[in-house]
Amino acid sequence: MIDESEFIARLKNPSTKEAAFRELLNLYKERLYWHIRKIVLSHDDADDVLQNTFIKVYRSIDKFKGDSKLFSWLYRIATNESITLINKNAKRLQITDQDYQTNAINNLSSDVYFEGDAIQLKLQKAIATLPQKQQIVFNMRYFEDLKYKDMAEILDTSEGALKSSYHIAVKKIEAFLTSD
Repeated sequence: MIDESEFIARLKNPSTKEAAFRELLNLYKERLYWHIRKIVLSHDDADDVLQNTFIKVYRSIDKFKGDSKLFSWLYRIATNESITLINKNAKRLQITDQDYQTNAINNLSSDVYFEGDAIQLKLQKAIATLPQKQQIVFNMRYFEDLKYKDMAEILDTSEGALKSSYHIAVKKIEAFLTSD
């Protein structure tokens, strides 16, 4: 396990920044990719958001104060970049972000990078019916098994609010899955 304060110091030091950043990429790129992919659904969009996330991290690391864990800061940036992409694309297409998500789900079955079966696709459709915040909370808890404490730091909200959002999301998903 790496010492986080030492690692951050290496990221901020001009002489060690490049090597430390490559290490950061190796540590977090896969986890962040899947976090982003659960939000934006498309492989290509997830790649774009991941790239934007790491560019933002590289440019902003000197502003990182250490008020949260580095992992939480990375996830916050990735989450915000994902939401920004969805909102931007929805606005460009002149549809709601909810309609954009529904379209993304409908395109998922033809996505060569989607490896799920019919049950996975139905679960994704159920998740897409949730409001954006509940989608993110559900994905972080269900798929990534993040602790509420970490989610609260990432999403800048209380653990109680997250538990409530997750509980409501689970009930809505169960209702969707059993409605047939």
